[in-house]
Amino acid sequence: MCGRFTLKSNASTWVEQLFAGIQLLDMPKLPPRYNIAPTQPILAFFRSEGESALRANLFRWGLVPSWADDLSIGNRMINARSETLSEKPSFRNAFARRRCAIVADGYYEWRKLDAKTKRPYWIHRPNSLPFLMAGLWEVNHKISAEKPIWSATIITTDANSTTSFVHDRMPAILDGDQILEWLNPEQHEPSHLRPILRPASEDYFELTEVGTRVNNPMNEGEECLWPPGGDSQNPSKEAQE
Repeated sequence: MCGRFTLKSNASTWVEQLFAGIQLLDMPKLPPRYNIAPTQPILAFFRSEGESALRANLFRWGLVPSWADDLSIGNRMINARSETLSEKPSFRNAFARRRCAIVADGYYEWRKLDAKTKRPYWIHRPNSLPFLMAGLWEVNHKISAEKPIWSATIITTDANSTTSFVHDRMPAILDGDQILEWLNPEQHEPSHLRPILRPASEDYFELTEVGTRVNNPMNEGEECLWPPGGDSQNPSKEAQE
């Protein structure tokens, strides 16, 4: 799964690298984030039908379907398995019509050592540049008609041989021509979209062990990326990822 990630890079350093030649609309200004957790705002890009430009928006992390009348349903849908997107009622329509790309420059996973101990790792590109994770989005007007809830989920797939060291799942990564293919609002055919959702190549990511400060979603700041022993967090308080 993917239950925590980072976006500490300034947008000016990665927008051109990820979206060269593509017009972006509504790009928000964001502070650096070192411990983004479920229910918090995440930055994602999508295309609306009839538009060539990409729109940027902040979504609540955890998909809240349009038919839901309880916000807490999103707490259980921070991730969506690529293999079952067409089967699950919560994801089926969004898979066909509301796909997005969620930007990050690293994500956290916890390697289980024994029944009580998990060790956190920050998984990132060797050059620490941002990347795009495949996602789905929804707008819910039912819970609050005055303030619609924009929400999103991260799609996961099988881990590659590098990241399987810590977890058997990883985010589905969008790269190159896959970005516009995934975000094409006129493409609704699952058989065309599914091949995009595959593990990243073995050399795409590397793993860095970090201290236990990241275990608490209330903790923010670059200290989350400090190595083990570099913080004062109680190591017995392991994350339940």
